[in-house]
Amino acid sequence: MAFRAVHAQWGTVFAHLPDLGCGRSWEAVWKTRPPAPVTCVECQHPMYAKTSRSGLRFFAHAPHAPDCEIARQGESEAHHLLKLELASAARDAGAHAELEVRAPDGSWRADVLTTDPGGRWAMALEAQLAPITAADITARTDRMREHDVTSIWFSDRPRPPWLGTVPSIRLEQPEGTRRLAIAEGLVKFTDRGWSAVPASLTQFLAWAFASRVVPHTPRTPLWYPQRSLATVWTAPQYITAEDTHLVEDERRRREYETRMAALGAAREKKRDEIRAKNAISRAKALAEATAAEQAARAAQTGRLRVVAIRFRPGIDLALTKLADEHGVTATVGWSTGDPRYAGGVPLVDENGVTAAVFDPDPGRVRGHAFRLLAGLPLIFPSQTSQQRFEKAKKRTTYKPIDGYRTDFVDAPPSGTARSRRHTSSARACTCTTPQLVARIQNAEYPAEPSDQMGPASALFRAQCRACGGRYEKPWRRTGSTPINRTSHPGPRHSWQAPGPGQ
Repeated sequence: MAFRAVHAQWGTVFAHLPDLGCGRSWEAVWKTRPPAPVTCVECQHPMYAKTSRSGLRFFAHAPHAPDCEIARQGESEAHHLLKLELASAARDAGAHAELEVRAPDGSWRADVLTTDPGGRWAMALEAQLAPITAADITARTDRMREHDVTSIWFSDRPRPPWLGTVPSIRLEQPEGTRRLAIAEGLVKFTDRGWSAVPASLTQFLAWAFASRVVPHTPRTPLWYPQRSLATVWTAPQYITAEDTHLVEDERRRREYETRMAALGAAREKKRDEIRAKNAISRAKALAEATAAEQAARAAQTGRLRVVAIRFRPGIDLALTKLADEHGVTATVGWSTGDPRYAGGVPLVDENGVTAAVFDPDPGRVRGHAFRLLAGLPLIFPSQTSQQRFEKAKKRTTYKPIDGYRTDFVDAPPSGTARSRRHTSSARACTCTTPQLVARIQNAEYPAEPSDQMGPASALFRAQCRACGGRYEKPWRRTGSTPINRTSHPGPRHSWQAPGPGQ
């Protein structure tokens, strides 16, 4: 299907024009006898005029045509109608438009070649409805540019994948109208992004011919529902507006970063001051703990120390970890049971200085205990108990500025460890009259609230039978006879619990 041919007497004739472009009617070449002397502009093979079922007029090659490019490529009716729309709109916009113009060297063919009446520019309007790769459409655009011919590619398909790869426009026919309008590719910069500009095809071409709109690569987003296109058409003043926005946005970003840096420096300075005060407080707490340890050694009051060594699973592993990973040779402190360790066991070096604390109770970390434990490594018998401690301390005000230093060992499970996990994870008792029991080793002993913590309460924990919650206030054991025994310990666990009040 071709729409241009050469008449032997009249020259070039166009099927889409009412007067064939030479002042003649369509009937002068259609169904004439003898056939009108019309030949192909490419191969000079005879052609004859035809009309499609929809009334579209075109020229077709006579039988036995050679391998002509026009005959080989053909052209759909939709493609031809879009070319006619482009040519008509270009003429309405004040340009000269000619269909199917070939390059002097044959390297490209323009669907519609528009030129300025004064000869200052030439622009190809390409109707692209068939699939094409981005590489092919870019190569065809570059070949035209080598001959000083710019190009605009058009499609009326819903989502052409190549749109924006080269200077291009998507067209649509608004409901209730008969002329094409711009659907995608023409934008303006407003506020902080690009928005679509409504325009007819004729209006857009008039702007493009006069360079009132030019191709542009946007550096800020195209607002939804527009697609992100690599190339759009816009007016030069909107390009300037985008440049101004980007400069202002960069200025605001730098101001923000400067302000945040200043705030960060001030915050870090404040943290350094807090760290300095904490260092003094922690050093004092450590000195007090060292003095208490030396006093306990001198008095040989180490009953709870023996209890911790025998019944706190994982202490031996914690001592090994200190030696292997920190190079500290430590032992269980004589001051075990001191409330400053929050129910944990002090691990002290050869000079009696606390090097770490084993398995402290998060519910008891306050006051003197907080100041001491905030500066020491805390080792737990399992990862679960470590995570439980960290989770509990996140919900309290007793949090070091740089967090606690925690670690864990994989202690083998035991009845005592299970009991400790159970009571530690239970909710706190809020009963007016608690009914307490103390879980010691594999048995429960009677207990009651007290004004001061008893020796057993320094290492073990009490639970309220009424609500099942953990009792966090001072308590003491009231009897040495177990209420019930959950299991039967082996010979090496046959420890006799201290008497009441001891």
